[in-house]
Amino acid sequence: MSDILFQYYAVNPTTWFYLSSLLAIALFFKFNRVWSIRNLDLFGLLLFAPGLLAVEYGSFKASEATLELGFLWLFAVSGLFLLRMLFDSTMVRRPMLEPNLTTGGLVFLGIALLVFLLANVITKRPQRDDVAVAATAERLRAGEANVDADQLAKLGPGYPLLFLLPQISTQRLFAADDANAPAASEATRRSTHETTARTMAIVAQLAIVSGMIVIAWRHFENVRLGIAAAVLYLLLPSTATMTGRVDHALPGALIVWAVAAYRSPFIAGSLIGLAIGTIYYPVFLLPLWCSFYWERGVRRFVLGVAAALAALVVALWFTSPDTTVFLGQLRQMFGWIMPSEVLLEGFWALPAYDPVFRLPVLAAFLAMIATLAIWPAPKNLGTLMSCSAAVLLGSQFWKAHNGGLFMAWYLPVLLLVVFRPNLENRVATLVLDAAWFPRRRRPAAIASDRAA
Repeated sequence: MSDILFQYYAVNPTTWFYLSSLLAIALFFKFNRVWSIRNLDLFGLLLFAPGLLAVEYGSFKASEATLELGFLWLFAVSGLFLLRMLFDSTMVRRPMLEPNLTTGGLVFLGIALLVFLLANVITKRPQRDDVAVAATAERLRAGEANVDADQLAKLGPGYPLLFLLPQISTQRLFAADDANAPAASEATRRSTHETTARTMAIVAQLAIVSGMIVIAWRHFENVRLGIAAAVLYLLLPSTATMTGRVDHALPGALIVWAVAAYRSPFIAGSLIGLAIGTIYYPVFLLPLWCSFYWERGVRRFVLGVAAALAALVVALWFTSPDTTVFLGQLRQMFGWIMPSEVLLEGFWALPAYDPVFRLPVLAAFLAMIATLAIWPAPKNLGTLMSCSAAVLLGSQFWKAHNGGLFMAWYLPVLLLVVFRPNLENRVATLVLDAAWFPRRRRPAAIASDRAA
């Protein structure tokens, strides 16, 4: 950015936390209703940032105490929002609490924030730990190690080709000097992986923002609420820090657009299927979404999921050098591994916590999924959104690889829940057609129905 804007200096993440917090409070805090749920949600969203900063500081300084504090902070705030999402459907009265800025001002601010965030993705270069995952994935995919055993344990479940992309960190507390740039990253810079990562990150972030606006326009019938939610998403420090992370933004974009397309079960199922194939963890959304479509549309939804997964498997077959690599990558895509065999990162890798305690956390998570498949019934769009955010929030507590940091998976949907109006009439039996291919009715038939 300094090549474009004279004497421009990137804002430090800590400084951006202070500035964005003040700006978010000025835009969205309801000063005439201090104890409203909206204000509590706003402060809760801002409380994610101290945990992120502590995790980065602890990782750079190799301080286990700071790292533990950061993850515990993130889990505490995530737990509060998990409860908030689970009980959101009980909040029947939802007064219209619009932002303190006009629609034109919000649009201008949102575009400016988006331009600066995407410019960071374009101008930043991957550092040593940014290319480490991509280098490991490339080595395993080439057959230099035991793909079937090592790839899942080291990289986690998800689409194998996604791990070939470098992770471009757009904001850091501590940045490496250019003189210490790793020689290993030269190969990545010469390849198309870096360009692909930047392009996918930009497209995913644009899809998240546009999807939030489309949902508010089509389903909330108030486009200003979607613009406000998108601006708050762009303001949050977590977005500025993880803008270039494709594994964060891409699943979030697919889930947002699945919500936007919920009136078309096949399309929504295809997008959920792509999200499952990309990062695996959205597979736990299937009981919830099948429950939403159970009275109408469930077969179309399941067929969409199956078609998307089949397409990804076929693409994996054509990009694998041999059958052994294909089977190992297929195993990684669907997460076929025992919890005890995973190489832990983040909270569960700390010596103070025995990894065996992940098992009861996982059991509680599965019990929550089973409960959400049954209750509440019938489900409306508001319930679908809040429970989807709750499921993705819950997966952070037992995720083996840096669980708690993947906030872009659920944050856009969570923000839409915070701003949404009452959506009790958005149920599958009312908004979906019974036929797979509904025929357009003739004007004479429509006129006779109205006369009747």
